[in-house]
Amino acid sequence: MKVLSKQQVRDKVLYSPAHIARLEAAGQFPKRIRLGTHRVGWIEAEVENWIHQRILERDSHTGS
Repeated sequence: MKVLSKQQVRDKVLYSPAHIARLEAAGQFPKRIRLGTHRVGWIEAEVENWIHQRILERDSHTGS
């Protein structure tokens, strides 16, 4: 299992940390895990699944 840093998540999803936090609070993005007092991370597989779901949503609307 790989854990992604805030910067790695930002690079993958192209959202600001503030927007990622808003999506998390709304239950629309994977929850971060606390790694230490001043460090958080995200499970890579969960973020990849979230991206995959966006692709499926896009493709389900194609050709309709």
